[in-house]
Amino acid sequence: MRKMVKTMAALAICSTLVLTACGEKTKTGGTTTGSGADPNAKTTITWLNILHTASPPTDTIIKKIEEKTNAEVKFSWIPDASKEERINTSLASDSLADIVTLTILDNSSVRNALKSGMFWEVEPYLNEFPNLAKISEDTRRSASIAGKLYGIPFQKDLARNGVVIRKDWLDKVGLPVPKTMDELMEVAKAFTEKDPDGNGKKDTTGFMDRSDLVYGAFKTLGSYMGVPNYWKVSEDGKMTPEFDTEEYVKTMDYMKKLYDNGYINQDFAVTAKTDQQQKFAQGKAGIYVGALFDSKNLKNMAKGVQDNMELVLVNNITPTGSESERHIWAGNNGIGGLLAFPKSEVKDEAELKRVLKFVNDLMDDDTYALMTYGIKDVHYKVDENDAATIINQDLWQQEVQPFASSRPNETGYKIHDSDPLKAESDKLIKENANYAVLNPAYSLESETFSTQGSELQKIITDATYKYILGKIDLNGFKDAVENWKKSGGSKIISEYEAAYQEAKK
Repeated sequence: MRKMVKTMAALAICSTLVLTACGEKTKTGGTTTGSGADPNAKTTITWLNILHTASPPTDTIIKKIEEKTNAEVKFSWIPDASKEERINTSLASDSLADIVTLTILDNSSVRNALKSGMFWEVEPYLNEFPNLAKISEDTRRSASIAGKLYGIPFQKDLARNGVVIRKDWLDKVGLPVPKTMDELMEVAKAFTEKDPDGNGKKDTTGFMDRSDLVYGAFKTLGSYMGVPNYWKVSEDGKMTPEFDTEEYVKTMDYMKKLYDNGYINQDFAVTAKTDQQQKFAQGKAGIYVGALFDSKNLKNMAKGVQDNMELVLVNNITPTGSESERHIWAGNNGIGGLLAFPKSEVKDEAELKRVLKFVNDLMDDDTYALMTYGIKDVHYKVDENDAATIINQDLWQQEVQPFASSRPNETGYKIHDSDPLKAESDKLIKENANYAVLNPAYSLESETFSTQGSELQKIITDATYKYILGKIDLNGFKDAVENWKKSGGSKIISEYEAAYQEAKK
């Protein structure tokens, strides 16, 4: 494995799992909670969760999960588009519950809440539960805040992103699978101008993107162009934010060229993820940048609409095609966030252990299969090699798919997907780990970042969009960077530099 820049990047989307508390009553039948409470007793759990699909699931899978975990589970769903606002509001008003899923760990409100003592520190209890005990020391350290683990880490692959391209369209316009950024631009141009769907109309674009500079196209394309993963650290410990690098500007120029020439959907800055995927599946564009495993879902969404869709997955694009230039950002160090437990709702160790057992049980093979594939012979079939095939796609999308973001662990299970696209994405994601660049500030603390980081990031996010859309020039973007520094960014830099030096001792 190539040498990877050391540690931190946990950004990811902000799911909020919430379990209601019952005042001073236990969830195990109404008696007062005490140190002798049975950790295996029936419990009631409400779960405020993030919804990445168009509609929430029916109760079919929930009832099966309840049987497996000996718990009554009540879900409330928050649309992905409003997740950050909702979690910030919940933290500010202390309107939480037993479990809160926090996935945007660099959000200043989230980070401050974790460090404030609002949530239980869980590491002392993990080894009491078989599945939680398997969480590696590296994962525990990576998911810790100021050296303490305030929740169960969502365990994910290290670097999942890449480029999904319409192979049938490549064949139609006579282009090979791109290996360089220029070749990718040529594909985007041809998909826009050469009628790849053959309907005689100029109604397609190259890229279909969404309003997300991290999990949309921007950060992955930037990674291919050498942009550091949030921060760059020099040999003498000097820290430079990614947006203050030449590579970041080159990435903005690349995106601006796509936008100016119509090679990307013109409404990308306001497009939601669900709309992005639907439009791609409908044949409106031929390039999708995101998690490589999204390819399977895109192909399934296209059934009955674009039945001739043929996809190719690409994870080795570089500026010039040189293997030595190959790298991909690792957004979360294999951590997708935390399942955290607020002390205001989980009153004592007995309640905490019962909730931890619930999470532990979600990581069993059978429960993972339920939340991933559904019910055997209803949603999927499985062969002698534990390869699962969905047999009722519509039913699976309605009843199972919304649970994907609720799985505490996504790797290491016997059951696996038989779909060729999923198998290919798994292979490329595993390969990505060899080229992954981590955030060197992941394990470092900056008080200014904790208190102002989210607000300061908005300065850069707004300026990046404005530059791509042609509303400001390079001087205007540089002014925004200086504004970031004057408003607290310079303090973040110096605090990270001090923390970096301290960590080296």
